[in-house]
Amino acid sequence: MDFRELFERHRRELHVHCYRMLASFTDADDAVQETFLRAWRHRDDFEPGTNARAWLYRIATNACLDAIRRSNRRPPSASAEVSWLQPYPDRLLDEIAPPDEQPDAVVVSRETIELAYLTTIQLLPARQRAVLLLRDVLEWSAAQTAEALELTVPAANSALQRARATLKAAPERDEMPAAPTQEERELLVRLIAAHDSADVGATVALLREDVRVTMPPLPMEYNGLAEFLPLLHRAFGEPSMGEWRLVPTSANRLPAAASYLREPGGTEFRAFKLDVIRMAGGRVAEFTTFDASLFEQFDLPGVLRESQFR
Repeated sequence: MDFRELFERHRRELHVHCYRMLASFTDADDAVQETFLRAWRHRDDFEPGTNARAWLYRIATNACLDAIRRSNRRPPSASAEVSWLQPYPDRLLDEIAPPDEQPDAVVVSRETIELAYLTTIQLLPARQRAVLLLRDVLEWSAAQTAEALELTVPAANSALQRARATLKAAPERDEMPAAPTQEERELLVRLIAAHDSADVGATVALLREDVRVTMPPLPMEYNGLAEFLPLLHRAFGEPSMGEWRLVPTSANRLPAAASYLREPGGTEFRAFKLDVIRMAGGRVAEFTTFDASLFEQFDLPGVLRESQFR
């Protein structure tokens, strides 16, 4: 197996690892490219017969740490302040071959790719975050982790202990299945129907009283129906907004809806936003609203043809 083939075999899972480190799809793209360049420059240092995957993960992790240092991005004080957060298309997560086809592949669990997890670990200092991912997600030993990050084993263990303490202090979430359930998919269909018909009452009936809405990179946060309802009325009730059409998709192993807006006087429904939706107890518990910049990565068109929503 030549170098390029070796790298391509692991590219997607390396991208997911960088995404967890950085919480940004586009920053992960840059980090994976940097990983390829560093690995290529040092390919003669790689000894045949050693663990190529671990070697690439080590390079990728340090590329991410260097990227964080260059950006001067400091851990925020709250998850709502993770302005660089972006969604990850499930269709790309599915590109990672299952263990029966690629025994050393990492299974992308919902628990470690969900937005709540990503925003929580962004609160950690970068090196603690790296230790946590190497130990608890990749299941590396303390010695492997320490070597990769040029730490002592006691330092790596201490960083892991502090990182786990931060996670433990985060709000608890119900255990979730590996992918959106049939109940969640059906709820998404009902939500889209209510939204397309601009039915505020039907939409509200599908939301929890404590529904939470965030809109990265904007520092906006709505907690509870009382705060969110005026925004919903404006979206549905103001003629200046135009007409909506939503398309179901999925991101971060959660249901999602891609929104298209036809402005007043317009002739086309154009990509507008993406809502990643967390559901609990048969209702919507949280919307994380992103812009349309990653629609292509979701295999979504920029303009919605009439035949696509009828």
